[in-house]
Amino acid sequence: MSMNNSNASRRGFLKNSLFAAGGLVVGVPLSACATASNANSDGKNFVPDAFIQITPDNVVHFYMPRSEMGQGTYTGLTTIIAEELDVDPATIQIHHVGAGDEFTNPEAGIQITGGSNSIRVHFDPLRQAAANARAGILNAAAQQMALDVSVLTTNNAQVIAKGQAFNYSEFVTLAAKKDLPTDAKLKSPKDYKYMGKDRPRLDGVSKSTGTAQFGLDVDFPGLQRAVLVRCPVAGGSVASVNDSQALKMPGVKKIVTIYNGVAVVAESYWQAKQAAATLDVTWNKPEKLASFSSDTGKKWFEDALKGEDLEDAHEEGEGEDGLATAHKVVSAQYWAPYLAHSTMEPLNCTVRIENGKCDVWVGCQSPGVAQGLAARITGLSKDDVTVHSTFLGGGFGRRVYSDYVAEATAIARESGLAVQLIWSREDDTRHDYYRPASLADFKVGLDKDGSIESWNVKRAGPNTMPYFLDQLVDGKAPGFMPTGLVDWLSKRGYGLFDGLSVDESSVEGLFEDYDSQHKHVQHVTVDPGLPVGFWRSVGHSFSGYFKESMMDEVAHAVQQDPVAYRLAHTKNNPNLNGALKLVAEKSNWGKNLPSNHFHGVAAHNSFMSSVAQVAQVSVEGNQIKIHKITCVVDCGFVVNPDIVKAQMKSGIIFALTAALYGEITLKDGAVQQSNFHDYAIMRMNETPEIDVHIVQSDAAPTGVGEPGVPPVAAAVANAVFAATGKRLRSLPLKLS
Repeated sequence: MSMNNSNASRRGFLKNSLFAAGGLVVGVPLSACATASNANSDGKNFVPDAFIQITPDNVVHFYMPRSEMGQGTYTGLTTIIAEELDVDPATIQIHHVGAGDEFTNPEAGIQITGGSNSIRVHFDPLRQAAANARAGILNAAAQQMALDVSVLTTNNAQVIAKGQAFNYSEFVTLAAKKDLPTDAKLKSPKDYKYMGKDRPRLDGVSKSTGTAQFGLDVDFPGLQRAVLVRCPVAGGSVASVNDSQALKMPGVKKIVTIYNGVAVVAESYWQAKQAAATLDVTWNKPEKLASFSSDTGKKWFEDALKGEDLEDAHEEGEGEDGLATAHKVVSAQYWAPYLAHSTMEPLNCTVRIENGKCDVWVGCQSPGVAQGLAARITGLSKDDVTVHSTFLGGGFGRRVYSDYVAEATAIARESGLAVQLIWSREDDTRHDYYRPASLADFKVGLDKDGSIESWNVKRAGPNTMPYFLDQLVDGKAPGFMPTGLVDWLSKRGYGLFDGLSVDESSVEGLFEDYDSQHKHVQHVTVDPGLPVGFWRSVGHSFSGYFKESMMDEVAHAVQQDPVAYRLAHTKNNPNLNGALKLVAEKSNWGKNLPSNHFHGVAAHNSFMSSVAQVAQVSVEGNQIKIHKITCVVDCGFVVNPDIVKAQMKSGIIFALTAALYGEITLKDGAVQQSNFHDYAIMRMNETPEIDVHIVQSDAAPTGVGEPGVPPVAAAVANAVFAATGKRLRSLPLKLS
């Protein structure tokens, strides 16, 4: 079956399922050239990216195309619909959609949740679709009651006519037969009932009571649990295995070898884990990564910055030549290590293959890729692979990658059993797609007044894109394409991309924020072979620390106040300038602090949002104590302020964990950390007071899930400098 027919079939299945319930179905296309339509009236080209349905029992259903992993999309997107449809958000039934090209994220070109763009890209299309649906119901009501539509109003899923209230459901049958308006008038912000206001999360009760379904909650008769033993060096494969002891263990059903390890399938997770510990496996290890150890590996990065393989990533004015006229040059070098994601819910996936069909239950950020991988491994068409999406117990970019889906599918195929693959915390820590390690070298040229005139930075480290493209090609290649060709493309496709440009995520955030006549950014790839990937805020996670530490060093080098110096260099960056002014005010910057407390500031643009933060710290001996983080965010119009504040706090705590503790180290290519005892996370008793302020704005919404992360480490490091006079140029931050 061709790819187009496959897509049509999946769309048809969902469309028929919706229509079977009756009522009014509204498709929400997200492409710029499309308009929301009445799906009931013409199904010939039914390719929307989300669905709103009003059924005859007066229930509104929302089929949500993005994943909910704690960031609040579940509540935010539903609130947008509720506002324009004039329905209480708490009454809307929300459904996770599975996999399908019709749910493509328009910015990414694939079905994916990431980049802090869910609210931003859906805001206008969802508002318009809901407004069109409401207008269509009003038109149907006017016709049905022989009234002028101008005398009708709506409230809480009801049409109000002459003082009487009629449920929307009384008019959906007629509305479904008519073409909906395409440009119904949107509400004025002054009339909002739900948007712009603090409201409880719609998934809060189910998550608090344990009724929300996460991947680990999936269960059915006959389901077995699986544990996979992988090579300690990423990319290795099985040379030989002795499983004689494991086969004797209680509950063990099967032991199978797949492409990257040996799996034990048993009646329970504990039985599988106990048996897996007795396996004796010999590995084929990749030579390059097996030769890399962290205690000597940093020299790979240092040598690369001194070499001749640097590529230009960005240039303005005279670039590096602008340094020649500088009155003074300030130089510094910064290091950020590999980091794991450590999602609250360890990775897991449930797969059942029977009767020529494959069902996958998983919480992931890219269901379409997961579906494609399962189809390729089973040899089935995508039509025959159904992805059942669940809530995600944290994503942070890790669940963009579907390696755990591929593993579970391969185990189910080889064992002939329905299996739930469960990663332990040790698996999660040692087999991640890590935040890339990075080394950055800065040279900043100043004029005689101390202003920046030349900004130059070189970055060495791995690129995330090759590892993403590897899975993307595997998951999206047409089913008729031979596996050998797919493997060849997935390993070499990035070479074509890399010849055209530097991976944007490798240099993003290093140069954009501050005014300078001359700018030059260079990049050199250093990749020992440890898989790297998207980590909350991606490249901004290290560039925010690098750039804001450097900016602080420059301000002190010319004996200027760090906030005032930043303000002087953000005249062309009004949102960041405004955030800096407000954070200085809210933190009492420059005012008296408690004894031995000191301030540090950092500000950064990412995902179209501006965030400024001030850290208040004290230092006792070699111990850094963080007392308070004041945060200002400018993210355009805010659908739910409480969720925005929660995301800022979440990002800050996530970033503080990385700043104080985060470091993945390798010995002979193997990750040394395993669990929270040696890869610590910030505990509740360590968490500082966090004070978040949102800039009031009527601009379009921008990102929220990630922008709270980038400034944190630099704000703390800059405060430590204020306290001790010592610059901390390596993460994690340590005084010794």
